[in-house]
Amino acid sequence: MTPRRGRLPAAERERRRRDILRAARELYVEHGYGATTMAMIARRAGASKETLYAWFGDKEGLTRELIEWGADESASAVAAALDQGDGDPVAALTAYADGLLTLLTGPPSVALNRAAMASPALARVLREAGRQRAGRLVSGYLGRLHRAGVIDAPDAEAAFGLLYGLVVQDTQIGVLLGAPAPSARDRAARARAAVERFMRLVAARPS
Repeated sequence: MTPRRGRLPAAERERRRRDILRAARELYVEHGYGATTMAMIARRAGASKETLYAWFGDKEGLTRELIEWGADESASAVAAALDQGDGDPVAALTAYADGLLTLLTGPPSVALNRAAMASPALARVLREAGRQRAGRLVSGYLGRLHRAGVIDAPDAEAAFGLLYGLVVQDTQIGVLLGAPAPSARDRAARARAAVERFMRLVAARPS
C-alpha cells in the first residue's frame, strides 16, 4: 500500500523523531533545558518548528518523549549487563552497577535531572520511566537468584532498593550540584565495592 501523499512512511517518521530527540539531548547538555528553545532544536535537527509542535505539543512534551526514549535505551543496557555475567551473579551485578553509575553521572542524564528539578511533571516521568523500568528488570533478576538459593532476599524490590542505594550513594546528587563525574576507573571500583557489600548483606544462610 502506497503511503498517502504528504504523510511520512512510519520508518522515516521514526528516524526523524529520533533525530529531533538526539538534537534536544545535545542542546540540553550544551545550554541547559531552560535556555534551549524549540527553534534551536528544530534548527539542530533540520526540522521545522511546526513539525516539533505537531509531533510533541511543546518542549515539555518533547522532553517527556526524550526521557521515555532514554529509559528504553537504559532498560536494554540493563538487560545486556545482566546477561553478560555467564552465570556469575557478581559479574552481572557489577556490570549493571558500573553501567548505572555511567548513566547517572553522564551529561545527558545530568541535564535531564536538572530539567526535572524545575518541572514536577518531568520529575514524575523521569522517576517512573527511568529507575522503575530498569528496576523491574533488576528486581526480577534478584528474585531468580533468591529462588535459586544464591541470595537470601525474599523481597526482590527491597533488595533492588538496597543495591541501588549502595551503588549510587550521593554520587548523582554530587554531580548535579557541580562535582566532577567519577572517572571510568573510579566508577568500576565503586561498582565492585557496592556489589561485594550487597552480596555480603544478602548472603544465603547455610541450611
